[in-house]
Amino acid sequence: MLKNHIKIAWRNLTSNTLFSSINILGLSLGLAVTVLLYLFITHERSFDTMYSQKDQIYRVILDTKMSGDNEVYTTAPAALAPAIKTDAANVNTVARIYKHSFGEVASIEALNETYLEHNLFWADPSLLTIFDVEFVNGQASTSLIRPNTIIISQKAAATYFGSTDPIGKIIKLDNAKNLEVTGVYKDFPSNSTLDCNMIASFTGSNFDKNPSWGNVSFETFCVLNQGSTQASTEAQIRQILDKNVEKDDQWYSLSLQSLRDIHLYSASYQNSIHAHTGDIKEIRNLSLLAILILAIACVNYMNLITARSQKRAKDVGVNKTLGASKRNLLNRFYIETGVITLISLAVGLLIAILCLPLFNMLTGQNLALDLLFSAEFFVGLTIIWVVTTLISGSYPAFYLSGFSPKSILNPSFKRGKHISMVRKGLVVLQFAASIVLIVSVLVIYKQMNFIKTKKLGYEPEQVLAISTSGIPNDSKVEALMASYNTLTDVKSTAWVQGYPGMTVSGRSLFRDDQDEEGLNIQTNHAEGAIAETLQLKLLAGKMPAKRIEGDTLVEVVINKITLDYLGFTPEEALGKKVNMYLGNNASIVGVIDNFNFASLHEPIKAYAFHNNPSESKSYVLVRYNNSSTADIIAQLKNTFNTVEPTAIFDYTFLTDNVAKLYVKEEKTASVNVLFCGLAIFIACLGLFALAAFTTEQRTKEIGVRKVLGASTASITSMLSKDFVKLILIAIVIAFPLAYWFMNDWLTGFAYRINIGWTTYFIAGISALIIALITISYQSLKAALMDPAKSLRSD
Repeated sequence: MLKNHIKIAWRNLTSNTLFSSINILGLSLGLAVTVLLYLFITHERSFDTMYSQKDQIYRVILDTKMSGDNEVYTTAPAALAPAIKTDAANVNTVARIYKHSFGEVASIEALNETYLEHNLFWADPSLLTIFDVEFVNGQASTSLIRPNTIIISQKAAATYFGSTDPIGKIIKLDNAKNLEVTGVYKDFPSNSTLDCNMIASFTGSNFDKNPSWGNVSFETFCVLNQGSTQASTEAQIRQILDKNVEKDDQWYSLSLQSLRDIHLYSASYQNSIHAHTGDIKEIRNLSLLAILILAIACVNYMNLITARSQKRAKDVGVNKTLGASKRNLLNRFYIETGVITLISLAVGLLIAILCLPLFNMLTGQNLALDLLFSAEFFVGLTIIWVVTTLISGSYPAFYLSGFSPKSILNPSFKRGKHISMVRKGLVVLQFAASIVLIVSVLVIYKQMNFIKTKKLGYEPEQVLAISTSGIPNDSKVEALMASYNTLTDVKSTAWVQGYPGMTVSGRSLFRDDQDEEGLNIQTNHAEGAIAETLQLKLLAGKMPAKRIEGDTLVEVVINKITLDYLGFTPEEALGKKVNMYLGNNASIVGVIDNFNFASLHEPIKAYAFHNNPSESKSYVLVRYNNSSTADIIAQLKNTFNTVEPTAIFDYTFLTDNVAKLYVKEEKTASVNVLFCGLAIFIACLGLFALAAFTTEQRTKEIGVRKVLGASTASITSMLSKDFVKLILIAIVIAFPLAYWFMNDWLTGFAYRINIGWTTYFIAGISALIIALITISYQSLKAALMDPAKSLRSD
């Protein structure tokens, strides 16, 4: 029986190549998108599943308690880990880790060659047992016990030492510190949150010798004992905090985050030190997109099969007369659908494989073809095939198998109106989904254009940030700046801890001793012509001067948000002392206007420049004239190499750094444009086939109308107007849905566009034009047909 059903399915498939080809192409594209997104989602959900203690590993997260400005940090105080080790009975192992210079690039000298390293971390030895770090050379138990030791990945060993055995070799860090290589470990997998290329020993560092409860810059991982709960461990950590920090000084609270939640549920957290950060919202949106496109493809199948129901009806009637049951017919139609979806799945899988490099480029992923050969993928693929078959075949199977043989074989048999209404409803559903995608693309494009053109309160154009991490002392940096200022094309320079778009130092600002809540504030150690270099607007006073040795005054420049919190006018603020952990003699010497130092996702917050040497300055900012970029970079590089020939000239454009803040949105826009095009194309395939079927049904009517004098234009209009009505209904349904989705997306931006009526107008007109172009070929073909041939057609 199964063999006969498959034979019949194949015969029906080959009897009408146009309808079959459109069905297979539409389903193939829908399934290709589904396969690609399934690979992506599977990869994102696989993060950190390779670690043996994954169910017991937690990260400490910190929640600030500032008035109206709560933030969650992925980092905690350096003093917390030793206290947990001593006082938290629930915790088996604890370890700290932080990125070199809190996120700055490291200068590495090995075998007399100099390199730049972006993934150097410092960590406690216990981190290696928490995350099952596998060594290929050296011992995990002893490699980071001694101070000034470092372990490196296989990738780093190949880069810095080639075929030379790195064990015992010395790496010079930032032209200042010698580290002995004591181990080589296997590279972390691509789906690991940890992405360390080198790990230096935390043991013996200043942060280890004198751990602080105020500097909250260290990720802290704990392994809980079997049977210990997250809630009871958090209670123990609260007791530890109360024991070591006075209640009045507790400007933060501490809690735990499970390792399985770190990758997808940390997108909104501050101070993340890892490059691999996912977003559960992105997973949900892409899942919805995959379902939407597959649904459009399934609707195509239902539409085209039911459109041909009258031709299939007699076949059903004969089978029922000969004794076929409804169940037999259901099986037959489902098998037919299964054959088509199986062919489509094979074609879709091939399309997905061919398009994987493009998909990786659009999403910034590095998905490998290896994922296609896992047992989990084949199980998922089978589920997709079964679900697609059940959804696509459901209505056609139940509808066709439900015909009465007596009514079917009656010469006057006509289909009921309800099937026509169902088909029209499916067309409306398809185009409503497509219009929602069109509106989404337009809104994302307008928001990204708004971001690119909005005035930020500073001018990032024609500013370079040059890393000074490889320059060992301040005098050489000052000599470098002096040399830069002699260049004709250089307008100004400033030596800074960081620049807009970077996370610098987080502090707490208090109005006075009675202020218990305080305000989160970003502080930036800066000297030189910072206002001129960034084109900041100075409202009062001056910028911080270079700190003279022995000077006890800390000069602070605050932005207007900070000024408003303190309750002063710009002139009143000058000379006032500020309490933000910069010493007892920190005074305001200037006030600047607000500027967007972070992304436009966030409103402008408190910010200050200062000249306290508590944080190191890592970049020289250079504003240059509107001259040849290549020439100015060559001049700056030559000057840099003259001042410090052993360091690497590493720079970035501030405009590029601003663009990096919106990489996720750019990817979203690219993916949406691609999938929107695919959704519209699939919907148009179905519309094209339905137009062909409709004109085929009305061939004799068209012939009669032409004989009676109807014009080509009137016939074309007659055939098109029904479809136009459906698109108009789809527009009415789609617009509220599109507004709801995109308004929710825009809430993620503090600075956003308004979705004006022009967006909906463009989307609606686009949908109408696309639909008219799709059906015009069939309408014109029918209208231009010889009426004699039309009247002879069966």
